[in-house]
Amino acid sequence: MKNLLTLIVAAALAVVTAPAQDWAKAKLEKSPRHGEWVKIKHGDREVNCFITYPEVQDKTPAVIVIHEIFGLTDWARGVTDQLAGAGYIAIAPDLLSGAAPGGGGTAELGGNDAVRKAISSLAPDQITADLNAVAEYVAKLPACNGKVV
Repeated sequence: MKNLLTLIVAAALAVVTAPAQDWAKAKLEKSPRHGEWVKIKHGDREVNCFITYPEVQDKTPAVIVIHEIFGLTDWARGVTDQLAGAGYIAIAPDLLSGAAPGGGGTAELGGNDAVRKAISSLAPDQITADLNAVAEYVAKLPACNGKVV
């Protein structure tokens, strides 16, 4: 049992840390749901976000997906798609927006080491302000019922 658990954990880590995440990108490309990039401005910052909408006619609650130490990856974008499949508007902000040379985010940082280093240098107040701006934005969408988690 212990070996099986170790194997499962190792496989999960390999999948999550796979730099290309081709499987996640392919799954997103085949999704029937609408996903798009949006820029949310607040103060002097602009946060790049990926949002996915459920295929429903009624207004729905929204979920903010907070990426982990690898930044806004295809895997994190895939989580928004899965949540939209469950009936939620799901938005994932790139908390590293503006951290890369030229003002880019996760994708422009050039690899996992640079992304992890940039994540560790984020100011808590900036993260809070970014998340508050994203929550305010998504709550006001016509498709949202105003509830955000």
